[in-house]
Amino acid sequence: VEKYRPQALSELVSHRDILSTVQRFISEDRLPHLLLYGPPGTGKTSTILACARQLYREREFGSMVLELNASDDRGIDIVRGPILSFASTRTIFKKGFKLVILDEADAMTQDAQNALRRVIEKFTENTRFCLICNYLSKIIPALQSRCTRFRFGPLTPELMVPRLQHVIQEEGVDVTEDGMKALVTLSSGDMRRALNILQSTSMAFGKVTEENVYTCTGHPLKSDISNILDWMLNQDFSTAYRKIMELKTLKGLALQDILTEIHLFVHRGGETVQFRMILERPNFPLPLTECFLLSTVDFPPSIRIQLLIKLADIEYRLAAGTSEKIQLSSLIAAFQVTRDLVVAEA
Repeated sequence: VEKYRPQALSELVSHRDILSTVQRFISEDRLPHLLLYGPPGTGKTSTILACARQLYREREFGSMVLELNASDDRGIDIVRGPILSFASTRTIFKKGFKLVILDEADAMTQDAQNALRRVIEKFTENTRFCLICNYLSKIIPALQSRCTRFRFGPLTPELMVPRLQHVIQEEGVDVTEDGMKALVTLSSGDMRRALNILQSTSMAFGKVTEENVYTCTGHPLKSDISNILDWMLNQDFSTAYRKIMELKTLKGLALQDILTEIHLFVHRGGETVQFRMILERPNFPLPLTECFLLSTVDFPPSIRIQLLIKLADIEYRLAAGTSEKIQLSSLIAAFQVTRDLVVAEA
């Protein structure tokens, strides 16, 4: 990840509008205090470090830039001590401003943030502050109003793929097309995570395929989810419960992950599941098993809504720390009730 960290503003792959604005600030020498926020792995730290490299030469970097991370102590004493003394001193030989980068600023205490307000205002003449955080709500409003805010959203697949391909080419990794798709899907817009998954999968398996990526991250495979759905809709309760428990134990799956995947499936409509229904025919002595190809899209809307509400309840209960076994039986029950409703409507 560090090996391929962008070194200049031109190397950053996303947020072109933000970068062009920052570039204009730098070229006109009117850089305001910045507040960069957004999910991890979207290029916030890389952006400000690239700016700093553009502003200062290598040898003056140490004296002109103060970078503090969440791992460093940034309580009220540090704000009143090192940060204050760094911001208040001017450089004799170089005109221009110093730069204070406070990474993971949302981890700072309320007191430290309050102490920072005066420092930012008082020394604007010779120092610029850049706060970086994941959650804007954890930064006090007084600091937000003193900075120009930029939101770094998750990266889109179109932006991630070329960068990943560049890394793959440089490193000579064997990646299949479905493997690439899995990388982008599982990283959900986080470039750092995508590179980490790529590296660990290629080291563990040699070849990066969809199955290997899912196995490496411990994510349930699509085929496993299809099986689970098939069992819930087509087997009786105890058989379905037993089979899913066996699969969970064998693959080490968490019910939370299974639920997320199943929800996507029900929500968007996914592959086709074979759905067998036994229909009693009055003029036939034996019950007939009729096979329906039921894509989840075919759940009647009212039934589908009920199922989604049930899934949401189970997810809430799981987050509250309840027993996975009880919630699994609840999940199977929700699908079996849905199946019976579909049969009744049919």
